Amino acid sequence: MFDDLINRKKKIAVVGLGYVGLPLAKLLSCKYDVIGFDVNSYKIDMYNKGIDLIDQEDNLNEYDIVFTEDEKLLKEANFIIITVPTPIKEDNTPDLTYIKSSTQIVAKNMPKDSIVVYESTVYPGVTEDVCVPILEEYSGLKLYTDFKVGYSPERVSSGKNNKKISDITKIVSAIDDESLDIVSRVYDSIIDKGIYKAQTIKVAEAAKITENIQRDVNIALVNELSKIYNQMGINVQDVLDAASTKWNFVKYEPGLVGGHCIGVDPYYLIHRSQDLEYPTQLISTARTVNESMVDYIYENVIGLLESNDIPVKNAEILVCGITFKENCNDIRNSKIIEVINKLKDSGVKITTNDPCAMENEVKAVYDLDINNDLHDKFDAIIISSCHSEYESWDYEFFKELSKDKVILVDLKEKFKNKVIDKDDVCYWSL
Repeated sequence: MFDDLINRKKKIAVVGLGYVGLPLAKLLSCKYDVIGFDVNSYKIDMYNKGIDLIDQEDNLNEYDIVFTEDEKLLKEANFIIITVPTPIKEDNTPDLTYIKSSTQIVAKNMPKDSIVVYESTVYPGVTEDVCVPILEEYSGLKLYTDFKVGYSPERVSSGKNNKKISDITKIVSAIDDESLDIVSRVYDSIIDKGIYKAQTIKVAEAAKITENIQRDVNIALVNELSKIYNQMGINVQDVLDAASTKWNFVKYEPGLVGGHCIGVDPYYLIHRSQDLEYPTQLISTARTVNESMVDYIYENVIGLLESNDIPVKNAEILVCGITFKENCNDIRNSKIIEVINKLKDSGVKITTNDPCAMENEVKAVYDLDINNDLHDKFDAIIISSCHSEYESWDYEFFKELSKDKVILVDLKEKFKNKVIDKDDVCYWSL
């Protein structure tokens, strides 16, 4: 099959054209005939007009991709990659709705002898135990004899300054050696950093979820240290800088843990472990610690208002950076939104600023208006995600935006050295 793919006699389809699927389709289109499928008609309309909703500086008309919401076009593809979201439900259990529905669509249309590769983050066993039965039921085909499956987890972080798909080693896996060879050759042809062949599909699934659990646990540690040291009047950033002088110390910084990966993926393994009747003490505790940061920040903001004799009700606060991390436009599971909602519930009037977030998406998802033309004055300013556009901000800028004293909540401690020596500044950071 690989020779037919690379010679453009057969096609590759990417199902799900979001933060993972669209960049992947663009990269694949450099060497293969690519069909980009998504059920979101607005996305497809924008993409066919050349408008890239992920990288707004790019022009999709420069890529040879057939963008469609017509699932019948999937019949033309023999190598199908599924890159759909795997979020969690309100009770923090896995929501496999998207991966199941997309698998049904693929199954109804995939030709015989196809290979279906999943990139979505899941707990070990989802590809073979959940997706394969759906593929067989809705296609009437049988695994091994009529089609094959593989798994290759996405590993890209959102943001302007992060590595691209081709710069990160790609883990690949498949149901047997024959399909692993084809999957490996496809990805190896577009990944500059090379590939790593996992022993099994379950190993590859576990590897991805383990990457994010490790980060979640480490961030939980520094978040807890931040709370303790704040009580002791010790700056945690000073502690981390000092500790980092030892060669084997790994530096993580405290903060809100949101987004579509680190704040979500641990719950997938927690859920599977509960099925196995094994309690995940460390992983679950880390999640509890990181989730508690919303209340911790909220309580400190309220405390700053009260200690400066500013009535909480009708206090005006500017929140800068509402994407889940700096220098990206991704607002999914952004924890600063939860802080905002708690403040609004307390009667605080909120103004939001973010040069990276897409204003129409923020309005549709969170019912918030972005104000990128700041002229009003505020009782307090919160800097959450510190985009590069904020780096030039200084004391004079904050003073101009403040009603009286500058009350600055600098979550990532990016502006401390610019304001800390001023008498009319009340400063707090994690």
